[in-house]
Amino acid sequence: MRIRIGYDIELAVNAPTLLLGALHVHPSRQHDLLAAENFRTNPPLRTDQYHDSFGNVITRIAIPEGVRVIRLTNSAVVLDRGVPDPVVPSACQHTLDELPPETYQFLLPSRYSEVDSELLGFAWNQFGNSAPGWARVQAICDYVHQHVRFDYEQACANRTSLGAWRERVGVCRDFAHLAVTLCRCMNIPARYTTGYLGDIGVEPVPSPMDFSAWFEAYLGGRWHTFDARHNQPRIGRIVIAYGRDASDVPITMVFGENQLHRFEVVTDELPEE
Repeated sequence: MRIRIGYDIELAVNAPTLLLGALHVHPSRQHDLLAAENFRTNPPLRTDQYHDSFGNVITRIAIPEGVRVIRLTNSAVVLDRGVPDPVVPSACQHTLDELPPETYQFLLPSRYSEVDSELLGFAWNQFGNSAPGWARVQAICDYVHQHVRFDYEQACANRTSLGAWRERVGVCRDFAHLAVTLCRCMNIPARYTTGYLGDIGVEPVPSPMDFSAWFEAYLGGRWHTFDARHNQPRIGRIVIAYGRDASDVPITMVFGENQLHRFEVVTDELPEE
């Protein structure tokens, strides 16, 4: 299966500044690109890339004096297996002393994941009797899927997992943050994931196409994909970045006042040749 991905983002700034962005496909999927990503800035500006502490590709753009609007565009075609997310009911939950050291950071509180809050006691009361491992993570997804109502108009940049739990409304990042936090409360490493996810193999939804957020849980010696918002295996996830939560992987981070003028995302299955 071939999937066309891309975006068209336009930002207004009022002074020279720096932009950092998770603007490219994650290295784990770059071998699936049929050609290099066609990333451009308008006006043309110098861009540098580096890998952050999570292994994501981050683009650095210095916006100079005189530039008041910057436009970022990208397009690519990705080869995908075209099968739903794997389901592995036998994946076990590790004891804390069995976990690889690099997973411990995904057990700790972070900007949008308040493990050290009332969610800790709630999680143990709600999921403490569930079977550890895959079944427990799925129980968390089932709960979040039913507890939180998706509403694109209710997107809030500073809503945390605790806020999503109390308000019972949010967008895909809120579903992911709450599920991540509940997993961490149950001593299951969980990491936030952002990327492309189109309406492939499902009925299209009326809301505008956007980047998507889901999460991965560490079970049975590897990371597994879960999605509390859709709560079903999906086809065509293209990862951009992993982190502890959304604060680690913003699509664009501008150091200074800015205003979003345009935001369009494309994720389409292409016809077979």
